[in-house]
Amino acid sequence: MKTYTDARGRGEPTLRAEEAFSVLLEKMDVVHGLFHGFDYSEFVDQAYKLLVPASNHILGLDDGKKRFLDAVLAINKAYSLCGTLDEAKELRAEIAFFSAIKAAISKFTYVDKKRTQEEMNSALKQILDNAVIAEGVVDVFQLAGLEKPDIGLLSDEFLEDVRQMPYRNLAVELLEKLLKDNIKSKTSNNVVQEKKYSDRLEETLRKYNNRAIETAQVIEELIQMAKEFQEALKRNDELGLQPDEVAFYDALANNESAVRELGDEILKKIAVEITEKLRKSTTVDWQVRESVRARLRILVRRTLQRYKYPPDKAPEAIELVLKQAEALSNSWTN
Repeated sequence: MKTYTDARGRGEPTLRAEEAFSVLLEKMDVVHGLFHGFDYSEFVDQAYKLLVPASNHILGLDDGKKRFLDAVLAINKAYSLCGTLDEAKELRAEIAFFSAIKAAISKFTYVDKKRTQEEMNSALKQILDNAVIAEGVVDVFQLAGLEKPDIGLLSDEFLEDVRQMPYRNLAVELLEKLLKDNIKSKTSNNVVQEKKYSDRLEETLRKYNNRAIETAQVIEELIQMAKEFQEALKRNDELGLQPDEVAFYDALANNESAVRELGDEILKKIAVEITEKLRKSTTVDWQVRESVRARLRILVRRTLQRYKYPPDKAPEAIELVLKQAEALSNSWTN
């Protein structure tokens, strides 16, 4: 109405339902094209059983996830404008099935763009209103025959179950989301570990998305990464350090020559000392005050010199320690 008023009465005050229906049909054709070669004709009675294989099919297409999610979002928007038309009502069950797939993919795989609450409510409303899947946004893990994993413990048994999944494309997506969530959860305050595993994950997925490696191979690489990540978490417990101290230990041990020359015990002592000194010395706005940063840099340098940290690698270690301090400083100052 604002647009119509600002145009001094020129143009149409509202979108015509028929125009929205035309868009709806166009986007339905897009989704039909994405499902070429996949038979979902029994979706009214078998939606629950079709959800996982349908998702697996979409995820196996080039850029299939984004193309499908964008198309279904457009379908839902168009349907909200023309849903009262008899022609549109005939499509609502199929739209609800597409919305169920979209909701499952968005919930159980990694999606770059965060959905708005309105979009999530719209998808869920489509599912529930049309009763295609009475359970609502179903648990994909259960449908795929998997025990839903504890994000903090990707067990060998669970990873082996994923390895045996017949839906290989979905297996990759589930592993990607679980690893990203795990890395974010467990290394949010450890810049070295977070970068190490995030970079490795992104490189593996880049090769997969470029079709440089096969689906089976990427699954093996992701499973191996998950196991190594779990071993790294066990190592953190075995170090006998507090989480903040482990983060500084990793920053110092990122230099292989320092590990060889000083050994674990000395590096742990340095990490404990630096953690205590930096915690006491940081202020709320220290990151933007160069004078404070300079003082902290000197503090770290003198500590490393006292323990005879390899001087050729000291400047790099100092900057990494300060970067680590920035990641921890909010919790310290709070």
